[in-house]
Amino acid sequence: MSLLQSIVLGVVQGLTEFLPISSSAHLRIVPAFLGWEDPGAAFTAVCQLGTEAAVLIFFRHELWAIVSKWLRGPRRLEDPDVRLGWFLIVATIPIGILGFIFRDQIETGARNLWLIGTVLIVFALVLGYADAHGRHNREIDQLSGRDGVLIGLAQSLSLIPGVSRSGATMSAGLLLGLQRPAAARFSFLLAVPAVVASGLFELKDVISGDKHVNAPLGNTLVATAVAFVIGYMAIRWFLRYLANHSVRVFVIYRLVLGSSVLLLVATGLIS
Repeated sequence: MSLLQSIVLGVVQGLTEFLPISSSAHLRIVPAFLGWEDPGAAFTAVCQLGTEAAVLIFFRHELWAIVSKWLRGPRRLEDPDVRLGWFLIVATIPIGILGFIFRDQIETGARNLWLIGTVLIVFALVLGYADAHGRHNREIDQLSGRDGVLIGLAQSLSLIPGVSRSGATMSAGLLLGLQRPAAARFSFLLAVPAVVASGLFELKDVISGDKHVNAPLGNTLVATAVAFVIGYMAIRWFLRYLANHSVRVFVIYRLVLGSSVLLLVATGLIS
């Protein structure tokens, strides 16, 4: 993978990580469309560290309040930040367990374009239904332990490229009555522990040479830096957009993209 290709994929990662359209799917589809090699699951995981760094900086005040208050008194459940800390912990457990169990399948069979195209379409319909039928009347501080578990289970579905981490968790949040910006905020905060752990796990293998990545380490780090810059801007834009808009445009985009992928694969134009 050339430096230019790494920069392009860094832009793709930054743009798609926080929108409900699946960054992992795009990091598989874009190279296929352009005739490039699949960068691999390890490249995807490491590149995601850039977008999670954007989350850490963008939400630094919220995250500091959650972590500091939780550490000072995890039993003070009357504090909404302490409760939110617990919800983030509980909601991270499912994806941690399932990600470890199915790590080999995630790096191989789950990157099949037939699967990705189909999943893009199916979860576009799920997102559209959640957005249309959610009550949109709850804020993050009104979440319950049950809500945290359900959103965590939804996040675990994002191990399949095409589902979208933000799409799955936002869909669950909307079905549980969260307002759109609140569902997005919890989705972004929830991604931090799982994605950072996954990226660091893959990074050590990439550095040691235990994992094959179709990009030099330097180019991978460039892609990660680009993903950070673009991702930070994407977070700001998306939260403002959700304040006054539905997610219908992303539902339509997913349907068109998924259908295009299936058509191109069926005709042998991409593989």
